[in-house]
Amino acid sequence: MSGRTKTNEFADDLKKAVEVLKRGGIILYPSDTIWGLGCDATRQEAVERIFSIKRRDDGRSLIVLVNGFGMLEHYVRSVPEIAYQLAEIAVSPLTIIYPEGRNLAPGVRGSDGSVGIRICSDGFCNELVTRFGKPVISTSANISDTPAPAVFSEIDKVIADSADYVVSYRQTDRTRNTPSSIIKVEYNGVIKIIRL
Repeated sequence: MSGRTKTNEFADDLKKAVEVLKRGGIILYPSDTIWGLGCDATRQEAVERIFSIKRRDDGRSLIVLVNGFGMLEHYVRSVPEIAYQLAEIAVSPLTIIYPEGRNLAPGVRGSDGSVGIRICSDGFCNELVTRFGKPVISTSANISDTPAPAVFSEIDKVIADSADYVVSYRQTDRTRNTPSSIIKVEYNGVIKIIRL
């Protein structure tokens, strides 16, 4: 396949995925970590659909992708200084749990108001969020409490069929990625490692 054809496929996937997100739909896409389900993180009915597809307890919060500090600051009440430092030095995908999320659908935040957000550096995800202009949910493409798919071929057909759009990009990639590290930060600078 020529570079031009790959570029066209990439651009076409992005266009279609953004159209679905704008309509409040669900996408199945290669996140900056593993394959995931995504939707508009500010749209309650879309978030509720994600919980339903995954058969997930709605008391468990979801991770959100943003494209940089500017977008991050719009969805977090106050970003602790330590979070900027952690995000700057991270060499692999890092989800940071902030004390108080805002401007997001109710099901995105934890019961204590906290929210897990990742600034994505992956080319596809960053462009997806940038074109969409709002944060996108990133949750593993699996039924809750079953193994997360490291590659596209491991995704359950029930999950794939539930999405309004399935991204073609990276479907044949056999690289076995892993979920992000998760660190919780507090206003006073205290950090807690949730997952490495």
